[in-house]
Amino acid sequence: MAKGLKFAAIIGGLALVGVGGWFGGRIAVEHVVHDYILENPEILPEAMNELQRRQSAQQLAGVRSTVETPFPGAVLGNPNGKVTLVEFTDFACGYCRQSLPDVKALIENNPDLRIVVRELPIISPQSPEAAKMALAAAEQGKYPAFHDAMFAAGQIDDETIEAVARKVGLDMERAREFAQSPTVEAEINRNLEMASRLGFSGTPSWIAGDRLIAGAVGVDQLTQAVQAARES
Repeated sequence: MAKGLKFAAIIGGLALVGVGGWFGGRIAVEHVVHDYILENPEILPEAMNELQRRQSAQQLAGVRSTVETPFPGAVLGNPNGKVTLVEFTDFACGYCRQSLPDVKALIENNPDLRIVVRELPIISPQSPEAAKMALAAAEQGKYPAFHDAMFAAGQIDDETIEAVARKVGLDMERAREFAQSPTVEAEINRNLEMASRLGFSGTPSWIAGDRLIAGAVGVDQLTQAVQAARES
């Protein structure tokens, strides 16, 4: 904070004095900025983080409300939580499976956290069918159970999807019908469109506040993002 005030004071002084007129003043300011950065290189990561945050906020403009509004039932953690983390995921994604303990830790440590899960079936030919059944499970109020059991199954094929759906107690006739409905198709297409707009090309991808995060980044980075979203 003191460094920032010192820097602002130097720039303000140069602006008032107008060293050598406009051109000379500009050169003087550039030298001050150059020297200040060399003396305080630790400000560069902070500046890059702020730049990324601003760029992410611009990308989220116009789509935030949609992306943070869950498909009914497709939520982990506290459905009424005041802090929202969005995850784009695919049941065929090994990195998504790797992130499961991180998600569980976040839920355990943040009782006010709502994780909005967006199905992004892009990895395998079976991914869309698993995603559709997951949304059918959400429609029956059993999304978390299906989500965890499907990842625990370790593979994706028609038999496994059916077995997991039965294991978590879905009404199978109702689930099959809903999975093939226009409502589910529209949701998946919407997720694909939003992911493309936000620059996400893989899973898992995350949104917390103004931060867009790609990959299995670990619980520490996700925790920091959730805390920043809570404070914003």
